[in-house]
Amino acid sequence: MEFLASLIPPSLSAHAPAVIVVTPLLMAAVAALMPNGRLGWAVTLISTVFAALLALSLIVEVQSAGVISYAMGGWAPPAGIEFRIDALNAVLLLVIAALGLLSVIYALPSVADEIAEDRQALFYSAFLVCFAGLVGVAITGDAFNMFVFLEISSISTYVLVGMGANHDRRALTAAYNYLVLGTIGATFFVIGVGFLYMATGTLNMADMASRLPDLSDSRVVQAAFAFIIVGLGLKAAMFPLHLWLPNAYAYAPNFVTSFLASTATKVAFYTLVRFLFDVFWPEAPFVAVSFLWVFAILGIVGMIVASVQAVFQDDARRLLAFSSVAQVGYMMLGLGIGTAAGVSAGMLHLVNHAMMKGALFMALGAFAIRFGIRRISDLNGFAQSMPFTSIAFTIAGLSLVGVPMTVGFWSKWYLGVAALENGWWWAVAALILSSLIALAYVARMLAAIWVAEPHHDKAGAIAHARAPWLMLGPLWVLAIANIWFFFQPDFLVSLTNAAAQAALSGATR
Repeated sequence: MEFLASLIPPSLSAHAPAVIVVTPLLMAAVAALMPNGRLGWAVTLISTVFAALLALSLIVEVQSAGVISYAMGGWAPPAGIEFRIDALNAVLLLVIAALGLLSVIYALPSVADEIAEDRQALFYSAFLVCFAGLVGVAITGDAFNMFVFLEISSISTYVLVGMGANHDRRALTAAYNYLVLGTIGATFFVIGVGFLYMATGTLNMADMASRLPDLSDSRVVQAAFAFIIVGLGLKAAMFPLHLWLPNAYAYAPNFVTSFLASTATKVAFYTLVRFLFDVFWPEAPFVAVSFLWVFAILGIVGMIVASVQAVFQDDARRLLAFSSVAQVGYMMLGLGIGTAAGVSAGMLHLVNHAMMKGALFMALGAFAIRFGIRRISDLNGFAQSMPFTSIAFTIAGLSLVGVPMTVGFWSKWYLGVAALENGWWWAVAALILSSLIALAYVARMLAAIWVAEPHHDKAGAIAHARAPWLMLGPLWVLAIANIWFFFQPDFLVSLTNAAAQAALSGATR
């Protein structure tokens, strides 16, 4: 990682916090002007490679030097806008950069199959705007600019989801519902930020944090907390605020679904962690009570209810979409535990879920480009038709369940350990129950792939196909990562432990 980070010149590395956001925004305009989709894809690929190198440079600097504070325009915080990177958002930056790059490599054949040629350049332009917004949320230290970047990513996402209408007109309804609910979430969030500004007189989150402990009895601060939690909970698809997610994931283009499932809800979850520990005072009664009675309880209900809903889905992508709601529940449980071990476990599951769900949706996209599958029954016999894609899908599916020898096992292990440290045996029971239900719906898909009668062509022979290499490459990188990080978990565990310590150090500032 240090070698890749060293490819960025020191003069550029000094301005990396700003450049990593500005570059994809500027290149989005360039991509939109490209005469065809391939050139638009090339511009997007160059932009994400550059952003990934900048992200690695920032992560290495955080590990060696601690917190990075970058004053935009030379205006020192708190009066000026600050970009601030520490061990907490360095994890998220790594996820966005890595999954963004892999998704773009995967995109070329997938987008060519699903998006009309005359719209492909604009499609890549919208993706770069979304990518820039997600990165901006990850590194900004200003509460209002966090809202701005959330909306930059959200508005472009509505467009990306709606462009799935070329294959399924239901994408338009899904995009509209996403827009309405996303706007409600954004409105709640910005009202909360407005209340905080009224109470503290500042928008810089570090400055807010230094003033809020003296205002814990303020009704304005308590109202701000409620608005922000609801707004971000909706953005994160926290149960029962998840209604926008199943259709958005099911009917968006395959590339969009794989990218959003890996990043979008993770960004909102990070923002919740940032506000709960780094802005609000966790020892305040109205904050402390939320850990158990909001995040832990709703997380557990979401884990079980969404998993049960997934069992009864016939559409493969809707099944995985409800699974994503359940997996957000695991992250919320880690947040609700409220300890360093719980936050670390939640952040670890954030990273692991990005890898496993990214691989699952990429595999479904590879199946679809060759056979046009949508329903689970369409997967019948794919182990013989597309063996390499089927094996990768199986690895990611087992990781989703938490089977040993996959990275998903560590997520549930550390969540269970953190819950037991709090004496929450009932949370461990819920983890086991949710995992068993996940096994049921994953087994349905794996049985169709490996056991059911394979598809046959018109001559009666088994229909064989291979996904394009640009789709298989990123898919197998994620599939291998799901196994590699089971045997070598120290890197991810050290990152997420550092993230948890950074969050809790903000709480004790």
